[in-house]
This record gives sequence, C-alpha cells and structure tokens, in this order.
Amino acid sequence: MEQRVLIHAPRGRDAGVVQQVIEVRQSVCICESAGDLLQALDEGAAAAILTEESLANAALAQSLAAWLTAQPAWSDFPFIVLATKQSGRRPAHAVSNLHSLGNVILLERPLNAETLLSAADAAVRARRRQYVTRQYLEQIGRSQTEVGRLNSQLEERILERTRELASANDRLMKEIAERERAQAALTQVQKLEAIGRLTGGIAHDFNNLLHVVNMNLELVSIYAQEEKVKPVVERAKSAAKRGAKLTNQLLSFARNQSLLPRVTDVNRLLTGMKDLLEISAGSAVEVVLDLAEVVAPVVLDPSQLEMAVLNLAVNSRDAMPQGGTLTISTGERYLEEAEGELKAGDYVIVRATDTGDGIAPALLAKVFDPFFTTKPLGSGTGLGLSQVYGFARQSGGLAFIRSEVGLGTTVEMHFPVAPDDVPEQPEPPASAAPLRPVIPYRILVVEDDADVRRVIVECLGLIGYSVEEAANGVQGLEAIRAAKPDLLVVDYAMPDITGAEVISRAREMVGDLPVIMATGYADMAAVERLAGKPTILRKPFDINTLGEAVAKALEAVERERKTLVLDGA
Repeated sequence: MEQRVLIHAPRGRDAGVVQQVIEVRQSVCICESAGDLLQALDEGAAAAILTEESLANAALAQSLAAWLTAQPAWSDFPFIVLATKQSGRRPAHAVSNLHSLGNVILLERPLNAETLLSAADAAVRARRRQYVTRQYLEQIGRSQTEVGRLNSQLEERILERTRELASANDRLMKEIAERERAQAALTQVQKLEAIGRLTGGIAHDFNNLLHVVNMNLELVSIYAQEEKVKPVVERAKSAAKRGAKLTNQLLSFARNQSLLPRVTDVNRLLTGMKDLLEISAGSAVEVVLDLAEVVAPVVLDPSQLEMAVLNLAVNSRDAMPQGGTLTISTGERYLEEAEGELKAGDYVIVRATDTGDGIAPALLAKVFDPFFTTKPLGSGTGLGLSQVYGFARQSGGLAFIRSEVGLGTTVEMHFPVAPDDVPEQPEPPASAAPLRPVIPYRILVVEDDADVRRVIVECLGLIGYSVEEAANGVQGLEAIRAAKPDLLVVDYAMPDITGAEVISRAREMVGDLPVIMATGYADMAAVERLAGKPTILRKPFDINTLGEAVAKALEAVERERKTLVLDGA
C-alpha cells in the first residue's frame, strides 16, 4: 500500500482520466471523498494527485496540514496538484493552500499524459528514497536500542563485577586482618615461649643457688655460738625467701613451676580468702565476690590460684589509688570449637574486674611479660601478671586481659573442667614435727648440683640419719642396686635421666620405695604417671621442712618394721 498513488479529483471524469495515465506504471487508488483520502494517507501511499479545486475545501486543507505536521521526521510526502491555467496571478488563499502541502509538484491543465506520468514516477521515486531513509533510521534506531541494551547489560555486569570485586576485596581485607591478628598472636606466643624458656632456665639454676644459701644460713644459725650472728642470718634468710618467691613466679610464667594439682572448688577457695583479698586490696577498695551458684570442679594447684588472685588484687589496688571496686566473679563457658590456644570443651572462668584507670592499648600486649610494669621504680617486680599467665597455661587453660583507659581492667583465667573420673582429693594433713630418729634409717640423696647435694646431706646427717649420696641418676640406680635404702631423695631435672625415670627404674629393681622429690621444677605429668606418687618438696626449703617430709615418708617404713617384729614374735 505504501507504493500506491492516491487520486482525489471529485469533479467530472478527471479521476478516471488520471487513473488511465498513471496505472501504466504505478498502482493507483481513487479517493472519492476527502475522508477517503485522509484514511488512505494513514494506511500508506507513495504520492497523491489532487485537483486544485479539491483544495478549495477548507476542511480538507486543514486536515492535510495537520496530517503533514504529524508525519515522521524522515517523511516529506509528495503531492501533484493539477491546477487550472490562470491568465493572471492566483488568489492568495489558493497560493496558501498550495504552500501548506509542502512537497508539491504543480502541473497546469491541459497537460500532456507523458508529463503527468513522468511527474508521478518522480514523486514515487522520491518517496521510495524516503522509505530507504526510514529503513536506515529504523536500523539506526534498532542499533541504538541494541547498543542501549548492551550498554545496560554492560553496566549491570560492571556493577555486578564491581560488587563481586568489592566483596572479594572485603573478604581479602578480613583475611588479611585475621592473618595479621593470627600472626600477632603467634608472635606474642613465640615471644612468651622464648622468654619463658630463658626465665625458666635462669630461675631453675638460681633456685638451686638460693636453696644452698638458705640451708647454709640455717646451718650457720645452728653452729654459731654468738647471739649477734642470728639477726644477720635472719636478714639474709629473709632476702633469700624474697628471691625464692621471685624465682617461683618466674618458673610459674615459664610453666616450669612444680604444681601440686588436685580437684578444687573455686567458689569455696575464693570465699575462704575474701578476708585476705580485702587486706591485700586495702581499705579504699571494695572487694565484691560475684560467684556463680554452682561451678564445676577444676584440677589445679590451690595455693598457686590463691597467689594469682592475690596478684590481681594487688594490681587492682595500685590501679585505683583513690579507691574503687574490685569484683571477683566466676562462671562457666563452653567452647564448641578451639579458640586460639584454648581447646574445645568446658571451662571455669575466674574473673577479676576493677574500676581503675585502665591500660593504654599500646601496653596491653606487654602486660604478661616478666618484669614489665607501669609502676614507679621500687613499687613492684612486674611478675604478678606473668605468674597469672603462666599458672593458667600450666593448668591447661589461658589468661586474657581487656582494658579501656578510664573504664578499668578485666583479667580472666580459663581452667578446664575436671574430668568426671578424677576423684576429689582431701586436703593434705599437717606434717608432724620432725623428731630425731631412734632407728638409723638409710637415706640416698640423688642430686646433680654438688652444693645442693652437700647441704641436703649435711642437714639430714645433722638430724641423725645415715645418708649416702649420688651425683646423677645412673650413680643413684647403682647405689640402689647395691643396697636398697630406706628412703630416696631425688632431684627431678638432671642431665642424664630425670628424677621420674630414676624412681620408676628403682621401683622395678627393689619394689616399693618411699620417695621425696626435692625440686624447683618438675614435669608433673611425668610424675603423675608414676605408681605411688612421691612427696614433692619444693626448693628452696629449710631444715625443718626437710625433716618433716623425711619423717612423714619414713612412717610407712616404721609401720612395716613393727609389723615384721610382731609377726616374728
């Protein structure tokens, strides 16, 4: 329909004549009325042939003007107007109607048929070029639409990819931060392990020196005849005791402290030491016990826990010079998965919270280091928190600290809940006073440190025992094989074999044998594996402590001898 030529010649035979001329090469449609013409234009046409007199219809002229105004940008619809020949100029309204049509070919009648056909062909060719333009524009439009769609998809993909990259970057930054935290934690652990090995080795050797000094001071006080010597000895012994306390704290940090663990009710222990806590914290600090109704028992050394809590109380007192509140609380926590060094399982938490000045973030990573302190010179050794940390780790748990400047500090100790199959152990009974033995018991002392061995042997001889000595574990086993002693006093840390191995091999050779392990450091796990746990005597100790331990250990030997006498009778 877009290729046809419309003819609107309402008068006479004009429409038929035009049709006969045009239809030779073009498709023709005759429009009888103005309405038919407008409808045909809407349906599609290549050109229209009008007579001039048909434009005299004002309604048609206005409708055509409106239709032309509404045509697309690519369209310039051609009209061929068959005009009546005029002798003069056309009226103004006739000229205006012609101009309103825009693309007009004006042919005056009468005209040659070839002229009309040629004009029709030219109009159709021009319209076809417009169709080509339309096609190009449509292709451009489709291309632009496709480009727009592709651009939209590209933008969406860019946004999606940007979100993916942002998410990947967030995950990467989190992983980097987590790796940095893990690296910092590992570095801290390695640093503390290195410091622990160093301090443990120093403390162990220094402990032996203090032991020799302490016991020789006691011998001096026994041998000295002049009264003025005793105050000097007491002052020296007091200094040695302070040194022993420092070495014990160092050994605790290094996890080399000889612990005496047993099943402990933490709530009962803390309740029993409240008065001591109030004295240690001072009158300006209010001590509050916020204990859970029930907490599971734990396996630890009660005396070391007391020392740890007292250290926390002293630190809190120094952090609150104007007074404040120290809250000691307990609770339980279950870990489904391991957190750092804490394994999965049930834990009892002992928590100390103060309302003091707090600790700056830059110092928090250092507070567990031995000898680190924020106190003035001479106000502390800096071993309180290191003892807390070492004791918690040696007990199978861990210590944590949180602090904010101006808001106070919280220190938590996590201890594993005691297994169900661990029996509760009673409090150790008080030792009997040492007595000079009536029967000359034979005691073997196995100690690699010559000075320590010599002073123990001398003290036992002074009490009245018959004493033999061995410089290492191998010599000790040879002495036991040669003649079974009544009692074995053995050190744990020796260069050839440990005291635990000496005990185990000795019992394989001679059967049950009373044993005292005199040491500042012992692998309690190795000691626990021994059949018949030995008595632990912590260095440095004095003569009375040594005598009490020996007398108690020999009670079993005395009972056995009495039994043999009665059986013989």
